[in-house]
Amino acid sequence: VEGGGTYTDVSPTALNAMLARKDFLLVNVHVPYAGEIARTDRFVPFDAIEAGLGKLSVRKGAKVVLYCRSGAMSAIAARALVKAGYTDVWNLTGGMVAWEDSGFPIIRRPR
Repeated sequence: VEGGGTYTDVSPTALNAMLARKDFLLVNVHVPYAGEIARTDRFVPFDAIEAGLGKLSVRKGAKVVLYCRSGAMSAIAARALVKAGYTDVWNLTGGMVAWEDSGFPIIRRPR
């Protein structure tokens, strides 16, 4: 990431295992709403992540996992969080598309 720092890409299978012992904030950054992964904690638009840091309500060293529909918006949001000083940022590779393709369910609610 520009200015130093990195984020970690995580596969759907690895994220599913992480959810079994969830110790992180799971954030859907996709706009408009296109579904969600169970146990999602927050919804913050990818292009408003810097303005919405207060909505995250976690210290900058806390583990934050981001996802969107395809992985593109969450990668942008991950870079923004790293630039803002967050040190344990994760991004779901391939987003909800890859999650569903791996056999995991997507929740779709009227919004």
